[in-house]
Formats: sequence, structure tokens, C-alpha cells
Amino acid sequence: MYHGNILQERWRSGSGNDGAGGGRWQSPQGCPALVLNADYTPLSYYPLSLWSWQDAIKAAFLERVDVVAQYDREIRSPSFSMRLPSVVALRQYVKPSQNPAFTRFNLFLRDRFSCQYCGAKEELTFDHVVPRAYGGRTTWTNVTTACAPCNLRKGGRTPAEAHMLPHQRPFRPTSHQLQENGRAFPPHHLHATWRDYLYWDTELEA
Repeated sequence: MYHGNILQERWRSGSGNDGAGGGRWQSPQGCPALVLNADYTPLSYYPLSLWSWQDAIKAAFLERVDVVAQYDREIRSPSFSMRLPSVVALRQYVKPSQNPAFTRFNLFLRDRFSCQYCGAKEELTFDHVVPRAYGGRTTWTNVTTACAPCNLRKGGRTPAEAHMLPHQRPFRPTSHQLQENGRAFPPHHLHATWRDYLYWDTELEA
């Protein structure tokens, strides 16, 4: 039975992979669990699907997940101890949505966080390819990522009028396409036990 309210936040110093050092007590808040679908692929690449250590332990006790890998650190109560899960897999497969929400974040992810006019990756906003004054709508197929300078330079003109054509025609992405794009943006911290389940767009070592 899960007794999250009585678990004491006590844990032992583990290996260097866990970031513990000097035998000091470290907060388990720095020990999130990578969440995999039942087919052992991440629920999400970007943002990466992570659960807090509390949610991971609760799901394990409720038999909603299998613990695939663990940290060296452990959590204890007076009558219980458990190593913190570092990777968990759902027991029931969750079918990904085929139609992602039309949000600023997903728009930027579709366009790989780069201006579709000049390629800049800073000061990003969005632009109506066909201006609203010309009847352009706020939809996947008419909105593209633009940096603030390009957005200002294009103004309320059409691409032909401004002589500014986007690098790619705006389109409605699938969830799979967004996840594939997300693999190009790995987080700054990857625990060693996560690497077998994350296939980033990086060159493999010989």
C-alpha cells in the first residue's frame, strides 16, 4: 500500500551518475522518472515525459507502471525502503493523439524553433502568411514562425509583396511529426538510465 504521507525524505548517496557527492543528503526532487509508453517509447520527446519521484512511486504501488530502472538513491519510512525509479513504463498503452493542439509552442516545434524567413532562433513570434487584412486565417496552414525583425519587416503584406517567402509552406503537423522534431532538442540533463530509450538525432559513436 502506498503511504506517501509517511515516507521520510531520507536517501543515501549514490553513484556519480545520480549527481550525489560527498555523502551528503541530497533532495530527491532532482530525481525525476522518465515515463515510457507500454511499447517502451517515451510518451513525449519534447517536452520530455517526466514524473516526479512521488508520482512514479505512487504509480508503481498502484500497479499502473513497471519500474524499468532505478537511481542509487532510496526513499525510506520506518518500515519501508525503496530505490527511486529513474525509468517507468505504463502497463496500458496510451494511443497518441493524431491531431496536436494549435498552440504557439507546437507551432514553434513544427518549425524547429527557427524563423521561416531568415532562420533566426531568437525573438520568435508568429506571422500570418496571408495577412488577416487579406482574409488570412489563424490556422496551421496560414501561420508560420517568424523572428520579430522579419515579422516587422513583412508587416501586413503578402509574401509576394514583401519578397519574403517562408522556407516551408505552413502545414498541419501530426503528433508523430512534432515528436520527431522534438528529438532534435535533447534536454540538458540526461540520466544514464534514460539513454537506451531516447533516440536523439545525434551521431552514434563507432
